[in-house]
Amino acid sequence: MKLAAIDIGSNAARLLITEVTKTKDDKPYFDKLVFVRVPLRLGFDVFEKHKILKSKQAMLLATMKAYQHLLEVYKIKKYYVVATSSLREARNAKQIIKKVKKETGIPIHVISGQEEASLLIENHVAEKLPKGSAYLYIDVGGGSTEVSYYAHGSCAFKKSFDIGTIRILQSSVNQKAWNDMRQFISTRIKKNMRVIAIGTGGNINKVLSICKDQKMNNLSLHHLDQLFKKLSILSVDERMVQYNLRRDRADVIVPALTIYIEIMRAANCTNIIVPKIGLADAIIQHLYLAGIKNK
Repeated sequence: MKLAAIDIGSNAARLLITEVTKTKDDKPYFDKLVFVRVPLRLGFDVFEKHKILKSKQAMLLATMKAYQHLLEVYKIKKYYVVATSSLREARNAKQIIKKVKKETGIPIHVISGQEEASLLIENHVAEKLPKGSAYLYIDVGGGSTEVSYYAHGSCAFKKSFDIGTIRILQSSVNQKAWNDMRQFISTRIKKNMRVIAIGTGGNINKVLSICKDQKMNNLSLHHLDQLFKKLSILSVDERMVQYNLRRDRADVIVPALTIYIEIMRAANCTNIIVPKIGLADAIIQHLYLAGIKNK
């Protein structure tokens, strides 16, 4: 069974094509066949102009046409396309979505922050970890950050905050937004349980790859603090050279670290597990599970 997911975020649009097979013990094995990322950076238009300008519209349409061809080449029959905070907020989102559908046949589903958080939980990472701890999913995007708290075998809360890396770069996140996020998290975390963070998305995956000495995909808050201090004193060009980063990663990685650090401190959390997954992986899981239920 081949499945595909497209995630149109504020920083980039990603296509993931996965083949699902069964192992000898009848468990699903997810083999990534294709992963393509195009840095559209829609958030730079939306969070300042409140709409997607013509140049970015053309880039989005061209990207979706390219993805359409890949879906055809791999003979994908089941796929799902989501858009997050940029298209949630763009005043001209409906006409753009209509044009993409007309020219590519691909329907785009604009999902809420709550729906985004719900999808991310479908990776079921916490369910495979020791039961004695609580787990805090953190997914940092360009326009928003989704947080889900998992304790005693179930999700206690899900929350989306309009705090993202591109918003920070544009100085559009005020102190009240930071304070509200910290207070929300700190007052809803159980004080009698150890909390371990689970980080998803491209920024934390890149942080993990920079910290090459880390094993078991586990980083400490101390490591995040140290890397933040090293990167924050460098220019974007210096980060690109010293850490082999693309420009569209080099500028957002410091704001991303800021968000992860602030959330972990608010939750009194000292470690973060990085399973190297993102929203596209979660959509694949969602499609697979939905297919199983419908059989």
